[in-house]
Amino acid sequence: MKEKNGEISKVIIKEKEEAPERVNAEKKRDFIEVLKMFSPGTSLRLALDDILRARMGALIVINTEKLFEIVEGGFKVNCKFSAQRLVELAKMDGAIIISEDLKKILSSNVLLFPDVRIPTKETGTRHKAAERTAKHTGTIVIAVSQRKNKITVYSGDISYELENSSEILRRAAETLQILEKQKEIFNDLLINLNILEINNLVTTSDISTVLQRIEIIKRISEMVKRYLVELGKEGIIVSMRLKELTKNLGKERDLILKDYFESKSPKADSILDSMNFDFLLETPNISRMLFEELHDKPISARGVRILSRINLLEKDSDVLLGSFKSISEILDADRETFVKIFKNESLVDSLRHNLENLRERIMAGKNI
Repeated sequence: MKEKNGEISKVIIKEKEEAPERVNAEKKRDFIEVLKMFSPGTSLRLALDDILRARMGALIVINTEKLFEIVEGGFKVNCKFSAQRLVELAKMDGAIIISEDLKKILSSNVLLFPDVRIPTKETGTRHKAAERTAKHTGTIVIAVSQRKNKITVYSGDISYELENSSEILRRAAETLQILEKQKEIFNDLLINLNILEINNLVTTSDISTVLQRIEIIKRISEMVKRYLVELGKEGIIVSMRLKELTKNLGKERDLILKDYFESKSPKADSILDSMNFDFLLETPNISRMLFEELHDKPISARGVRILSRINLLEKDSDVLLGSFKSISEILDADRETFVKIFKNESLVDSLRHNLENLRERIMAGKNI
């Protein structure tokens, strides 16, 4: 486990190094939308790549209402946006202002005077102006560095360095490989959980371990999704594989939470979402937060997840869950008990047949 967690730790470090500054979830979601503006194939990205290849610098600002407070000089362009026009205007000094919908180039050769008291991590004049302008106005600013040969995007308090698609694709592929290994581990854990549940041998540690793996897969998949935003159409193969690996994962998570937390499942869901990646790697942390227990203890599965694997109407499933305390009790019940509950012998015979087949598949170590 240490070896596996060590591999995941590398992903965490990579995420911290590559991702935008960590603020809150809403800002991160908003920034993902910002990154879509710069995905390969868009006119803006073509222009930025051309400026970079030409070894030129540029300062490009998306127009916003507050921008007029800090701009001076320049001249109006007011023409339709095109990559070629933007590259030509980048040959001049000053900032280029483009419309919020990216359809027009509004001005060029503009001077920016953001509040110098705004803190900045940058050292170069262009990048300082870019970061302060983004923070001052809340808009998006792009700085192309001639000396460092890089493109940096600033959006409010967030800054992010764009990379070429081949490098992003390489990192996406590496992360996807780690995700595949995690999915294999999860599948094995799920098969083991099935066996434990029907024999009523589950403990809080078992559930914490399964939920831990789901959350790890979820966090890693979010990293791949961010790469896909930057890759645009070039990431279609990665996107297809990601969908395969994460198919039904959210549903599986919800069913497990309903099995063990019932009406408290929304609270458990919120607790899991709030855990950071480092905290998540320690299984006792999850057990302590979810079950409020310092020590491992037995716990029974209601049967929500396993019953979802058989052809059973929701109302009949609800009747079973309301009549028995656990899935092991359901599987061990005799025919007479089922007849008393359902008053329908044909339904009972079909149900018992399906349950017995399910038990056999689980005990054989097969996926259900």
